[in-house]
Amino acid sequence: MAIPISLACVQCGERQPYEPFVPAVCKTCNSHWLEAQYDFEAFKREMLRGLPNRPLNLWRYQDILPLKNPSSLDLYPAGGTPLWLSQRFAAELGHAHVHIKDERYGPTSSFKDRQAAVAVAAFLEGGVREAVIASTGNAAVAYAAACARAGIKLWVFMTSLVPQEKLREAALFGAEVIRVSGNYDQTKQIASQFAERRGLYLDRGASSIPARESMKTIAYEIVEQLGWHAPDWYIQSVSGGLGPLGVYQGFKELRSMGLINRIPKLAVIQAEGCAPMVKAFKAGRDTAEAVIPDSRIIILSTGDPGKSYTYLWKLVKTHGGTMESVTDAEAFASMRSLAKSEGMAVEPAAAVAFAGLEKLTRQGVIGTGETVVVNCTGHTFPVEKHVLGDQFAVDVHLSQDQSPAPREGLQAALENLDERTTSVLIVDDNADDALLISRLLESKKSYRIYQARDGWEGLSLARQKTPDLIISDLMMPGIDGFGFVENLKLHPRTRDIPVVVVSAKDITPEERKRLNGHIQAVYQKGSLPTRSFVDQVIHVIEEKTEVNDGA
Repeated sequence: MAIPISLACVQCGERQPYEPFVPAVCKTCNSHWLEAQYDFEAFKREMLRGLPNRPLNLWRYQDILPLKNPSSLDLYPAGGTPLWLSQRFAAELGHAHVHIKDERYGPTSSFKDRQAAVAVAAFLEGGVREAVIASTGNAAVAYAAACARAGIKLWVFMTSLVPQEKLREAALFGAEVIRVSGNYDQTKQIASQFAERRGLYLDRGASSIPARESMKTIAYEIVEQLGWHAPDWYIQSVSGGLGPLGVYQGFKELRSMGLINRIPKLAVIQAEGCAPMVKAFKAGRDTAEAVIPDSRIIILSTGDPGKSYTYLWKLVKTHGGTMESVTDAEAFASMRSLAKSEGMAVEPAAAVAFAGLEKLTRQGVIGTGETVVVNCTGHTFPVEKHVLGDQFAVDVHLSQDQSPAPREGLQAALENLDERTTSVLIVDDNADDALLISRLLESKKSYRIYQARDGWEGLSLARQKTPDLIISDLMMPGIDGFGFVENLKLHPRTRDIPVVVVSAKDITPEERKRLNGHIQAVYQKGSLPTRSFVDQVIHVIEEKTEVNDGA
């Protein structure tokens, strides 16, 4: 068991209990910079013993992660990634001590796999079965994969500027993808309000203790891989700042336990077209002003870093380092150079860090005799268009030019989104009946309609999509409607979905008794006009929505 003993405020020193799924905010001074405290002395003894019989992934350090028993949850392991010594890329800079922390070896080839692993493990331990996340790309894909493994429904909000391959990949893992025409900060805002309206848990990234704590495992691995030595520099490309904030928590813990004698200098690298941190740092300010992103490297396009910048600024001022930006062209050049010299294909967001290394080395900021570790993350596979087609996401339009949307526009978008993300599954072996109900529903409301031809396909779709309502025929080949609804109630993902049963024959008292407690309503085909039936179906959906809103 490794639930934090307490949370300690870095600003005022006050301690408070750790509360899962509650934003980490100091109750004394309102600071958002709280650090989890564990039994570090006991863990240090295990470290000195060499962590015997521990897996070579992030669960190796489960004693200092905010989870009870993560290894029992049967999740895909993240972490345990290699640390390569650069052979040719760094040599061209006259540098012989550059190490590449290759995070491409995770389940979705991103260091965000660590964040997703710990966050989703926390979801499972806390009984969260449906969650919302806003992302610029890699976190969405990592969470989608982890949630798929865990059987958790995930709503992903991404700006429409994110490469379509990223959106498709999240959708391929079963996530409900909402594509927002607006900037990332607007995307976060509409995701937050969507979660609030539906009563769903919103993962807040850097404000989430499990998400932030996951990243410190990178520091622990680096120190072990360097033979219990800390590097002189740690370099990472940054969007919102969660990565290095978490990594440096690990370095600080290792230093406080006396396992390393120094904390590395930090180099935060941003794309020049979206570099609010770099601008503030070079101006000598401890707060960053929001910018409108103007970079083709959309994954790093967080225009407003908020308090994350202030915390990173303090890290750099305390332990040394710098913040620098590179152009898109410089990042693309480093991407090509890294591929040709090291045989490593990385995405542009990762190449930003390597371009930063080149720039800082040529400027003399990083000495050629210093030991450097560069975080290399993100090489995800493109999902071919024909796998999912064009209808893999719901579109929300806020602005075309990335400028802030007016409040009334945001409200209208939310109301439209509520309707367009309401989903209905029709399970009927009669294609004509299913098509008629589907078309009548779509003519009245912008619902998402899924169709299954038999009970087995219906069960699979229900577990994957977790629709808001299921309409099922009673008499079907294979598994009939009785077996279908009984199986729905046995699975945690589908047991609470309202079901409307439609029958072509009279229902006997025994059959009604078998259905009682499992369904919302039962209708006999032909007993009322199809349009009236559809009106009643919509009424059932709206009743469910009202109950959820009031919860």
